[in-house]
Amino acid sequence: MLSHRMNFWSLTIKIMFLSQTTAGILGNFSLLFCYIVHYGKHTLKPTDLILMNLMAANALIILSAGVPNTIAAFGLKQFLNDFKCRLILCIQRISRGGSIGTTCLLSVYQAMTISPRESCCKVHNVKAVKCICCSIAVLWGFYMLINFIFLVYTFVKKNSKNVTRKQDFGYCFITGRDEINDSLYAALVMCPEFFFSALMAYSSGSMIIILYRHKERVQHIRSTHGSIRNSPESTATQNILTLVSTFLAFYTLSSVLRGCIAILYNHSWWLANITRFTSLCFPCFGPFVLINHYSIVPRLSSVWIRNKNHLIFFK
Repeated sequence: MLSHRMNFWSLTIKIMFLSQTTAGILGNFSLLFCYIVHYGKHTLKPTDLILMNLMAANALIILSAGVPNTIAAFGLKQFLNDFKCRLILCIQRISRGGSIGTTCLLSVYQAMTISPRESCCKVHNVKAVKCICCSIAVLWGFYMLINFIFLVYTFVKKNSKNVTRKQDFGYCFITGRDEINDSLYAALVMCPEFFFSALMAYSSGSMIIILYRHKERVQHIRSTHGSIRNSPESTATQNILTLVSTFLAFYTLSSVLRGCIAILYNHSWWLANITRFTSLCFPCFGPFVLINHYSIVPRLSSVWIRNKNHLIFFK
């Protein structure tokens, strides 16, 4: 009876990881491909540039974490050696930081765009693109520098007598963990993540307040026409709340679970799999939230229809 129950839950884990990884790959790569194809020959808007960077970061997370977790769930364990294991963990951490920072940048840029105050994002589109490109470069450079330094440090201190702890990831394991090194790395990585999350919550809250005040100012105009449809401000506010709550819920839960695994020396099989699943939720399902929030599909559909009509006209 116990064996049948374990087989059932093992099959459930396999289906969950396979479905999650497949949806994430299709969602991120399809939208990224559409942006490259339809907007490659035109000047990108600042929001499009941020979204492309976000989808690229999410795709890296899925390829470096989702695919190995899925392979390990189907029975192929420890198929990466020590160097490949550390390298793929480094890619996971860099792409995770890039995803969090880019999502925060998206929220801050939107708040600056709709704010009544003057900002660099409202002066000129070219200047806004340059500002965003610099921010993205600094963001990726920061995470790449930190992870490269700690990657080199772990290989230098690998043979030290003080590093005897082992960590199993399913698809690989690493030995020679230094608790001081892990604590220092967690401090350097977790502090920016908490800062980005708080900044995103603040900017999104500011957007909601701005939209609510604007709605109150024009409420008497809409009441004169007797409109019963939802106002654009209400729709935008609901979309912002959906995006923010999705991001904060998944990444907060993922951070808490990661902290539990770091503290607990002997953690359960369930805790490890749930942590891996939740850490991939936003990268995998985020594109579907973005499709609804930014109306990417109608925009791409209109471009496709316009190109099709153009070809028919010339035929």
